[in-house]
Amino acid sequence: MSNRSISDINLEEPLDLTEEDVKLLNSKIGLRQLVRSSKVNIRKALRYAQYDVELRDLQAEMIKLQAWVEANDQKVVIIYEGRDAAGKGGAIRRAVAHINPRTYRVIALPKPTKEEAGQWYFQRYVRRLPIPGEMVFFDRSWHNRAVVEPVNGFCTKEQYDIFMENVNQFEKMLVQGNTHLIKLYFSITKEEQARRFDDILKDPLKRWKMSPVDERAQELWDEYTKYKQVMFDHTHTEHAPWTIIDANSKIEARINSIKHILERIPYKQSD
Repeated sequence: MSNRSISDINLEEPLDLTEEDVKLLNSKIGLRQLVRSSKVNIRKALRYAQYDVELRDLQAEMIKLQAWVEANDQKVVIIYEGRDAAGKGGAIRRAVAHINPRTYRVIALPKPTKEEAGQWYFQRYVRRLPIPGEMVFFDRSWHNRAVVEPVNGFCTKEQYDIFMENVNQFEKMLVQGNTHLIKLYFSITKEEQARRFDDILKDPLKRWKMSPVDERAQELWDEYTKYKQVMFDHTHTEHAPWTIIDANSKIEARINSIKHILERIPYKQSD
């Protein structure tokens, strides 16, 4: 156990802790957060402890949701879109952390192969759609063609136009085929993206995350914004609406994205 003095505790602002706050800080979750760093920050430890508790409760609900999906042969597709470093992967990991790995899949497709590039654009996504009783989480989806591909010159204008002409009908067919389709967009500021890129480059365990596309993201910020807005305007439909998640705070984005999933899918809650 490390030795701490009162000078290690951050008391820049007066603390107004409730009895419940004190109880949480004295729990295993709270104590773990208090000792995360050499300089104790009670306010930050409390915030993360509250996050841990709320996340655990939501993850328990995800287990109930999955049980309902399995028992009723439901099909669920959840799309996570957003700029590079917006926290999509981390949010997916928290959402699936405790559900049964046999009946869900996380799909993060690489660059299309030569064979896939010659196919109908939606074909490689169709192959990954859920069977009855399954949930599929897309870490980026067919909406790559709405933003990432035209911004970076990975598709022609004709291919982009054809996609925009067909995507709403494609999604309508999914919904009419009894698929629960949820589209989440993780939104961050340019400054927050730059800060996260800097953190990635400084961490030898995370540098693999930085791709050539990521390296140009700041330079092409305004182009991404332009195509993103067109995507929202054209593909935000009654049958497949977009939900924008404020992702400048990773922990809030993780909580709010799971909450939205649980609110959108009419699963029967049980004890």
